[in-house]
Order: sequence, then C-alpha cells, then structure tokens
Amino acid sequence: MSNNLSRRDFIATTTAAAVVGPLAASAPAQQEPMRLKAKNPKLRSRTEPEVYTGADLKYIGMPIGGLFAGTVYLGGDGQLWNWDVFNQKKEGAVERTNTTFMGETLSQGTGANYVDPVHQQSPFTQRFELILLGKPEKRVHFGTIKFRGEYPVGKVSYSQADADVEMTLVAFSPFVPLEVESSSFPATTLTFAIKNMGAASASYRLQYFTDNPVLSHSRTTRSDFRLMSAKTDSGGVLFSAQPTANEARRRRPVIFENWSSGTYGKWVTTGTAFGPGPRKVTDLPSYMGPVHAGTEYVVNTHNNRNGEDVVQADQHVGTLTSPEFTIDRDYINMRVGGGSHKGQTCVNLLIDGRVVRSITGHDSNEMAWTALDVRGFNSQTAVIQVVDSFTGGWGQISLGEVEFSDTPRNQTPLIEAPDFGTFCVEFVGGSDVANDVASRTVELQPGETKEVTLVVAWHFPNVDRSLPAKTNWYASKWKDAAAVAADLIANWTTLRDKTLAWNRTWYDSTLPHWFLDRTFVNTSILATTTCHRFEDGRFYFWEGIGCCAGTCTHVWGYAQAIGRVFPEVERYLRSKIDFDFAFHKDSGAIDYRAEYHRIVAHDGQCGCILRAYREHQMSADKAFLTGIWPNVKQAMQYLINQDQGHDGILDGAQYNTLDTAWYGEIAWISSLYVAALRASEAMAKDMGDSEFADQCRSIAESGSQRLVSQLFNGEYFIHKIDPNHPESNNTNKGCHIDQLYGQSWAHQVGLPRIVPKKEALSALGALFKYSFYDDVWEYRRKVRGIPGGRWYAIPGDPGLVMCSFPHGGAAESVGKGGDAWATGYFNECMSGFEYQVAAHMIAEDMVDEGLALVYAIHHRYRPSMRNPYNEIECSDHYGRAMASYGAFVSMCGFQVDGPKHKMSFAPKAKGAFRCAFINEQGWGTYSRTGAGRELVEYAHRA
Repeated sequence: MSNNLSRRDFIATTTAAAVVGPLAASAPAQQEPMRLKAKNPKLRSRTEPEVYTGADLKYIGMPIGGLFAGTVYLGGDGQLWNWDVFNQKKEGAVERTNTTFMGETLSQGTGANYVDPVHQQSPFTQRFELILLGKPEKRVHFGTIKFRGEYPVGKVSYSQADADVEMTLVAFSPFVPLEVESSSFPATTLTFAIKNMGAASASYRLQYFTDNPVLSHSRTTRSDFRLMSAKTDSGGVLFSAQPTANEARRRRPVIFENWSSGTYGKWVTTGTAFGPGPRKVTDLPSYMGPVHAGTEYVVNTHNNRNGEDVVQADQHVGTLTSPEFTIDRDYINMRVGGGSHKGQTCVNLLIDGRVVRSITGHDSNEMAWTALDVRGFNSQTAVIQVVDSFTGGWGQISLGEVEFSDTPRNQTPLIEAPDFGTFCVEFVGGSDVANDVASRTVELQPGETKEVTLVVAWHFPNVDRSLPAKTNWYASKWKDAAAVAADLIANWTTLRDKTLAWNRTWYDSTLPHWFLDRTFVNTSILATTTCHRFEDGRFYFWEGIGCCAGTCTHVWGYAQAIGRVFPEVERYLRSKIDFDFAFHKDSGAIDYRAEYHRIVAHDGQCGCILRAYREHQMSADKAFLTGIWPNVKQAMQYLINQDQGHDGILDGAQYNTLDTAWYGEIAWISSLYVAALRASEAMAKDMGDSEFADQCRSIAESGSQRLVSQLFNGEYFIHKIDPNHPESNNTNKGCHIDQLYGQSWAHQVGLPRIVPKKEALSALGALFKYSFYDDVWEYRRKVRGIPGGRWYAIPGDPGLVMCSFPHGGAAESVGKGGDAWATGYFNECMSGFEYQVAAHMIAEDMVDEGLALVYAIHHRYRPSMRNPYNEIECSDHYGRAMASYGAFVSMCGFQVDGPKHKMSFAPKAKGAFRCAFINEQGWGTYSRTGAGRELVEYAHRA
C-alpha cells in the first residue's frame, strides 16, 4: 500500500440504545470437538457475533472498570461482581483453596481458576433491579438474558419478562485509544434502555442497591470506625467511613508463646513440615533474607533440615496445635510470615473444633504483626493451629511471638487502610434516593423506550504495602468517589461517544467476529489488578494478578496491545523504568524486574530494545527516541559484549522467561538478539549514528547466517547445548515454541528478515506438525522424561505445547541442577506464547495455521467452560496474553512510522478488506475495495 493514502476525518456519535437491540444467541456448534489440526478455511469467514445465554452466562466476568483502577467484572446477566478494588494483597482474581485436578492441588498460579472456574461472587452485596410501579410494586424478572461482549463494551438484552417490558444494557468504563487519562476513571457506567411492550402506559424504577463497601476487608480485624452515607450535590449516594475513638480496656498484654525454650513444649505437631522443634533464626537458609522474627527461635515450615532444595523445602505439610486457653483479651497479636494461601498456609483460631478466625502470610519471609479480633469470643476456650497443607510456591508459614492484648499490635491507622475510601452511586441527570438506594423512574407510553445511565464510582487511595508506592494515581486527580462520578457525568456525552465510536470502528471490519473478540479481549488486563498506576505517574505491572513483581521485561515483552492502543504507557516504561530506573549506566544492563530483581534477563533485554523501536514508531516525532537513545545504544552494546565472537550468536549464561539460565547456542534467544540488532540499526540511522548502525547490521547479518548454518536441523531451529553446563535446562533437539521469536518480532515492526522465509516456513510447519494438538492430552499422556506441567489446557482442549521432542531429547532437556523443575513448562500450553507463533504464522502467509492457533485459545476460553475474559498463566489476567493483538497486526499487515507520518497495510486476505487502525495521529478505518482502491477514514484525531 502506498504511504499517500486519501484521508477523510469523521466523528460519528450515537446513543447507547442504538448500539444494542435484541441479541440472537450463537448456535451451539461451538461446543463440537475441535478439528483444527487439519486446518479450517472457515475460520477466515466473517461469521456472526457470538451471543451467549443460559448456562453460558455463569462464568462470564468482563473487566468493566477503568484502566489501573482495580478489577470489577460485568457478569453474563449484567450484574457487577468480583469487586477487587480494595487494594488487597492477593494472588489471582479470586483466591482458591483445595482445588484438585489430576491428583494435584492447584493454586491460582497453577491453574485453579482454569480447571475450576468461579461463579459470581462479591465481598459486599450489591445489585440493580427493575421495579414495576403500582400497588403493590413488583420486581421484574426476565426469562431470557443474552450477553454479547465486545471489550470494552458489554451488551446485555433482557426479554420474556413477567411484565410487559424489555430492556437492554450497554456497560463500559470510558475507553479511548491514545487517551490514557480519559480511560482511567475508577468507575463504570451502565446504560439501560427500557421499552414498554404493553398496550397501556407504565412506570418503572431502575434502582441500584448496595451495602456500604468501605472497609469491607478490614472489618474482620478492627472496629474503630463508623460507616456513613450522604447525598451528593447531584443527588447520588456517597458511602464512606470515619474513625472513632478506641475505647478498649488497656490491660497489660500476656505473652502466650515466644518459642524461647527452643522446643514446641505442649504444642502438638502432625506431618513433617514443622520438624522436631522451632528453627533458630540464624539457621534459616540465607536465601530467605532477614525474617524480622523478633525472637531467637521461630516456627517455620520451609523445612530444609535434610538438605531439601528451595522447591522441596516447601513440599512438607503438617499442623502445629497449641494447648487450650481461655480468651480474656480483645485481640490475639501474632508475628506471621510465609505464603498467602487461604486455608492452606495459615494460622487458625479454633473454638469447639471450628475455625472462627484465620490469617495467612503475605508471600514474604519477612514476618509482620497481625491481629485477630476476638472480642466476640470472650471467656470461650480455644486453640491456635498453624497449618501448612500447600506444596507449591510459598508453601510455607512462619509464626513468631503470640500475645493476648486489648489493642491490636502495629495496626495501620484507619485512614491508611487499603480499603478505606469512598464509593458513589449516581444516575446521569440526577437520582432519587431513599434508604441509601439510588434510582431513576421512567414513565413509558406503549412502545416507548427511555434510557437511564447509572454511574458507579470508587476511590480507595491506599495501595497494598507490598507495592512500591503509597497511593493510586486516581487519588491525585479526584478527592473522592463523588468527584469521580461528577467529572464523568460532566463529560459523559463526549466520553460515551468516543468509547462507542471505538467500539464501532473495531468491529466495522471484514475480519471474523471471533477473531476481533479474541485479539482485543486481553487489552482488558489493563483494567484489572494486574496493572497499576501510582501517584507519581509510575505504571507498574504484576505478571498476573498478585504474581511476580516488577513489570517483568521478558513477560511484558510479548505484549503487543499496550504499545499500539496506549503507547503513552509503553513510552513511560521505556523512558522512566527500563532505560532509567532499572538501567545500569556503567554496563548497559537492564534489571528485568527493576528494584525487585536486579539481574539481566537476556530475552527481556532484547525485548526492551525492540519495544523502544516500536514506541518510536508510534510517536509523532523523534523526541522520545532522542531522550533514550544513548541508553538504548548502551543496552545493545551490553548484548554485543555477550557475543564473544561478534558472530550474531549469544554466548554464556542466558537467563530467560522460563525462569532459569540456559547455556549454549539458542536459536530462540539469539534470534531475538539479531532482531534487537536490526532495531538498533534502524534507530541508529534515525539518530544519525551511521557507525553504530553499520556495526549492528554487520553482526546481524552474521547472526542470520549462523542461525541457519549452525542451528537449523533441516526442519526447524534448535538449541546446541553447552556440555560444560549439565545443570542447565535446555531444549536440545526439541521443537520449541519460541525458536523464531526474533523473526516474529521483526514482522511486528517491519525489520529486515532474521532468517530466510524458506527456513521460517519449515520451522513453523514443524511446530504445527509436532506441537499442535486438537487434544493436548494426546501429547501429555505420552511424553516421557519431563515431569509435571501446569494445567492451562486440560484433556480435550486444543493447543500448541511449549516444546515437543519428535526426534528425542526430552530426558536430556532436564538439567542436573536445582532448576530441573522448570522443564515442566515444556509440557504446558500458555496463550501468550501461542499468540506469538500465530502472529508469526499469519505474517508468513500461513494464515489458516495461525488462525487455528488463535481459535484454539478462543475455544479453550469459551464461556461454557470458563471465563472468556481471563487468560491464565501463573495467575489470572496474565500480561503475556496481550500478544494476541500481534495476530491482528499480522492479519492487517500494518506498519507505521509515526515520526515520518507513514502508514501502510498488506492484508492477509484477498479482495475487499476493512479493519481498524491506530497510529500516532489518531484512529479509524482502513478499507480496500475489491478493485484495490484504498481509503483511510479517521474516527478520532489525537
């Protein structure tokens, strides 16, 4: 496509009622067994939008809040649920205990929410209702509810009511590509269109009932507050809380246990976790760091007394139970550390054999005081039981001093509690309020439809103490939830119209609806507690909710959505974190988890350079690149220094996203290295640094040649192991999912080829032949030599396994050191990796195969089986899944050079074609007629 496209600006607006009418449910054909291995050309067809009803609604949870503002789900029935907006430290969208599958006990990180998805739940009671007015009033019930998800917009239709009425719902939080601030309201909106289907006039009241949710979690451990509610200036309801004076009797605390004897005394143990007695703090393994026990001895179930490694030490289980005592103080204060697995790594208070209070660790070896509020159990007989029944990561619990007291030890001031804040409910245009219930009444003539828009806003400023900040960004912009709602309502028409314009633009396409759904759905991860923004403007991401700190370079290097939809975020991460805060000016090294793990991940280092180039392409001028170029250049030089012969193949230890250092000549990481060299060459040219550009090009050309001559086995690309490092995991002769990750990246940003197309097609064909299964169990049940693997695809699911071994080598892939456990990854299916390969296949014109991979994931996450909006890998809403947007980029053949104001398309479809685009200037629609005429129409200018 030429760079001189005809451009026509337009802004189309509409009311929400025009967006959704009665929805037709999808045919049940999607439930049939998958037959994707043989390729299915039908996957290219436009298809109808997928609409769900009945049992398919039960797991649906679409993130529906603003970016970086916590997690709120829109259920399949239109109700809001989950409500993870209270800054709680936890792993997973919903924490799980005692989930078992294939004989294994699973956590949120190992697939619990995949194999056993949760239904709607909430930490407080809330719901909307439609009331038919009259004598008496009547709550309307609908016999048929249908859901259509088009993130960021959810659409629900309600029919077959027990009254003459039908209703539709359009729900979203404002979402405007290229406008981060407009998309970051800690709020959501629900617009209801109510239609009178009867022959007489009728009046209906749409109301939203909620408990006061402030301090929902703190209430179990404290009572020094008073819940409050008040009307807002515009007629809504603002829920809040205020501190009250602590009137507790202050008797001297009683020390119940401090382990000073070095024995368990009258405490009773079961299992092997607790060993023969408490551990001397100085005898704990050094890798645990300072535990701040406060005593000479401590209970600790990370049992390495017999030489167990870090994984084995967490696999011991057991209980430790105290002698009975009578409760005669208001609080039991305990110094606790270890894992945060509810019911599995915990300290329980039991009365009559029943658990009445329970606390966990906080996924840290550092012990902290925690208080159990026992005021309701005065004079009752109780025991304390320490439990460790979890055998995975953080399968440990530690307990120090235990004291009985009338005051909680080291309790956070109320106004600093993570769930202290405000919550607001308003209707656009004003609300009626009675008994803290906000509502709007509409009078309808026969056949008439009227809309009401509900705004639900929250404001909980204080972030969890484990995060590197004190308050959320939104607290620096709005003083409370009422201010959030007021601002949103004041700008409602503009925000609504922009959001719905983007929704129309994305779906005004010739691409299949299912493909558009799946490739954009993971952008919703930004609207979950995986992703945070702090008061100083810092963007900070877990890998998945509560899992693995520090905006990990090698996980987020797969994500393509943010850099295309909200490039401001990625520019910040490059300029303020990767090439600043986490950057070592003396060497060019980038700490892959910033302050949380100050070492280099080689795949992550390559990815930071490639992403710097992508962010430059999505910028309107050279200012961004100019600001970071010296450090980008030095980061590239760091990698060149790891290439001893400057031959384009990395040497030495290469730490990577599979959580270990690999050695040898690795096609995967060296292909990324060559791609980073090509990106550096391009950036050097733009910066006028021809000498460095020539150096990068020379090494890249050598690397491309050596990848083929040394690491291509005639069918696919391999890993030549280093015999001097038998402790290192490896893929040796295996067919590894990321073997050409560098070539995949090159397609995303328009770089020269990393390997010739012939070899690339052969390697991708081998992946499809050897590693893609209509039923992954057919691989996992037969593989030998590699134990384990987590369950992100179960028997009956299609998927691309991480590494197959068609010519042997599985047993040899397991290193002889302590990292052997990580080879279990090879048996898994993880969507982020699969999307990377799918995007590459599509870019290489293997469109049917690429679509088959994307559809396999879409099928795995069909709503009859689990939440289609939560792609899981080592916790929920996992960041790597944002690689899905890369498949869309490949299908459109999209390329952009923002500073030069150039944009081009090379669609992977014949004939007429239409798709959305986002560039440095705005967003809109690209179209090509059957005759080849091209047109770009802007729906929004940045």
